[in-house]
Amino acid sequence: MSAADEAAVTAALVVARDALAVGEVPIGAVVLDPLGAVIASAHNERELGHDPTAHAEVVALRRAGEVLGSWHLEGCTLAVTLEPCTMCAGAIVLARIERLVFGAWDPKAGAVGSLWDVVRDRRLNHRPEVAGGVCADECAALLAGFFAAKR
Repeated sequence: MSAADEAAVTAALVVARDALAVGEVPIGAVVLDPLGAVIASAHNERELGHDPTAHAEVVALRRAGEVLGSWHLEGCTLAVTLEPCTMCAGAIVLARIERLVFGAWDPKAGAVGSLWDVVRDRRLNHRPEVAGGVCADECAALLAGFFAAKR
């Protein structure tokens, strides 16, 4: 795990904590440009927008596209606090993200190695570099605390 990867996931954790104030599942994502500057961030917005596709990753990718004026996010890194699901993994491939860095593994819905490995499927036209398990304990603890409080 590099210091840059750890810093990126830490930035995503800050965004994830913001989700708690609005009753969203605390998952955060940041998109970094090729030089490592954060150009977009988001937390889950499914409850806010009544939108099942408003996962942190998808919202952050949309915002990065707006900033760059293109859906092609070549050279960019996406850092997220939880292993992406199949929908988000597909969006990552389609956006041409160069690197994916994530925190906690998701054994129930993960599509970057846990249940599936969408982003590294050789049949697809793009495969980002992946670093998983970065700050995993802190990311998992945030989610576990949220769901424990719900019960």
